[in-house]
Amino acid sequence: MIPLKDTIPSQRYPVVTVTLIAINVLVFFYELSLGGAHLNQFVNRYGIVPARYTLAKDADLISLYLPFLTAMFLHGGWLHIIGNMLYLWIFGDNVEDRLGRGRFLIFYLLCGLVSGFAQVYISPTSRVPMIGASGAIAGVLGGYFLLYPHSRIVTLVPIFFFLQLVEIPAFFFLLFWFLLQFFYGSMAIAYTAQQAQGGVAWWAHVGGFICGLLLVKVFATKKERSYERIGMER
Repeated sequence: MIPLKDTIPSQRYPVVTVTLIAINVLVFFYELSLGGAHLNQFVNRYGIVPARYTLAKDADLISLYLPFLTAMFLHGGWLHIIGNMLYLWIFGDNVEDRLGRGRFLIFYLLCGLVSGFAQVYISPTSRVPMIGASGAIAGVLGGYFLLYPHSRIVTLVPIFFFLQLVEIPAFFFLLFWFLLQFFYGSMAIAYTAQQAQGGVAWWAHVGGFICGLLLVKVFATKKERSYERIGMER
């Protein structure tokens, strides 16, 4: 399933969401400009390497913990960044609308930080750098799940041999997404050897989503708009 848009319009231009997308894209193009060895060095330095925290000795605090911030602006390929930015664009504007720009930025970064710690906790000895905005975006999805459960997500769904546009209630779309992350995360724990070789940081997604669920009501300041009810009744 590929989400294309939701049914709730924004009241104002999503400045923070667009700025975050722009920063991620600019950093990605900078990554593309680096050669193989330089890119690997860059990713190892600014990505989250779990073993760095459990096995490292005499490391300074900045080099240890700065990657929890910088890693959420790095991506490993075109599909990685396009998928992440698509989700941020679809779900971020409405959450930013409800939280306000400043609160949304803090909320986004906190979810990203928590997602990084969640993955380190699950894979403490992994030497594979964890990069990507998906943990922070998972927090946005968790926030959207609570704030706009009756919204509909226009989704591209393969039905037999054809692609169809289907409106799926946000509650079910995001619940399915979360359960999928939890399932694959559990499978990754069961196959630790495969997990150590890299792949998707499933538990960063799970941790980010739960963080979004827990924090969004703390940061939300605006009341529910009638748009959500309109979207529910369409």
